[in-house]
Amino acid sequence: MRVKFWGTRGSIAVPGPDTVRFGGNTSCVEVTPSAGGCFLFDCGTGARALGAALAAAQAPKPIVATILLSHTHWDHIQGFPFFAPLFIPGSRITVCGPEGSGGSLRDVLAGQMEFTYFPVEIGQLPATIAFRELAEGTYEIGGARIVAQYLHHPAMTLGYRLEADGTTVVYACDHEPFSETLWHDDSVRSHAESIVHEGDRHHARFMAGADLVIHDAQYTPEELPSKKNWGHSTYEYAVALAAAAGVRRLVLTHHDPTHDDAFVGEIETRARGYATALGYGLQVDCAWEGLELALEPHGVPHVAGAPVAGPAGQDVPWGSHILIVDDDPDIRALARRALSQDGHIVVQASGGREALAMIEAHRPDLLVLDLLMPDPGGLEVLRIVRSRPATATLPVVVLTALDDEATTRAGFELGATDYLTKPFSIPQLAARVRACLARVEA
Repeated sequence: MRVKFWGTRGSIAVPGPDTVRFGGNTSCVEVTPSAGGCFLFDCGTGARALGAALAAAQAPKPIVATILLSHTHWDHIQGFPFFAPLFIPGSRITVCGPEGSGGSLRDVLAGQMEFTYFPVEIGQLPATIAFRELAEGTYEIGGARIVAQYLHHPAMTLGYRLEADGTTVVYACDHEPFSETLWHDDSVRSHAESIVHEGDRHHARFMAGADLVIHDAQYTPEELPSKKNWGHSTYEYAVALAAAAGVRRLVLTHHDPTHDDAFVGEIETRARGYATALGYGLQVDCAWEGLELALEPHGVPHVAGAPVAGPAGQDVPWGSHILIVDDDPDIRALARRALSQDGHIVVQASGGREALAMIEAHRPDLLVLDLLMPDPGGLEVLRIVRSRPATATLPVVVLTALDDEATTRAGFELGATDYLTKPFSIPQLAARVRACLARVEA
């Protein structure tokens, strides 16, 4: 399998003399299995050069390609209107991705091609374009096995695990650590079960045994605290999880637009030093435009527990009944606003006793639960909820300012489904709840 990087930058393209080495185009990675076909991870501005290369190499034949969009933020779709195969009659392009914000995948991509912004509308393109909206699950697409998994980003975002030719490539772009505390204090930092947050453990298991992981590392550890909830990782997080997952090679990408070549080079040096200092036998590089890798077969370890999706994936459920429990009226109002925008029916409780009565009277589809509440506190509410047969499997998203290792561990041991720390953003909470409900639906 051949992998080539055409765009490595995050947020916005920054061509110029300071980004020559690592590149200034936004996210686009080409994957070509030996059996033929072409896969694109994301369609940022790097897709323009890739499309031109494909058209030149295969002219005058039509092109068959599958585009796997992580999400529809602009830096991941801006190259779509400039992808040359779209203008070649007979070409067949399949565009896969999570549902766009408030609209279908086709509508989101068509929106940036309205005449106000672009001279050719999507319906005028001569290629045959199919759109396939994916949820979390396993798919057979273009002759490859694709496992899609929700990432932690302020939008519905998918990571992809592509398995073909006896090799595995994982693409996890635009993903933020679920918890500021990564490891159990009393555990060896060498395997996924040593990780505190179930979301981070799930992410490590998604990467398990991969030949290559392409991972977001937009910020340095020093930058991340001021960028909380922006939806991106550090090299330390990517290195630690890749090593715990037994990954053979890690390539860091989605470089910040403010980071010039010297800065990205320093990140690469620090990442390699971090891996060495912790005793990780992991090859680490920062992605650069033109980087091309040939992956040899090592067998394909499938992801344990990955659900098999239907032909069109599972629909993200709308109109779910959600109970928000928090003694802070401002937090309740913010959470209600976040979830009502997705069409959910949201009710509120200001304390644990009121919440338990409401749950007993009418079981919600999901519970958003604060921990620091009187009469009783959130952990006790969670224990009671899990002890009752009717609510033993009720999805519970803990929403709290407590991010220490002991509290996080206690929440998961009592049966929390997810754990989101305050402060949070409206898109972040909405995306986490949608992912949780979609997993339950699947």
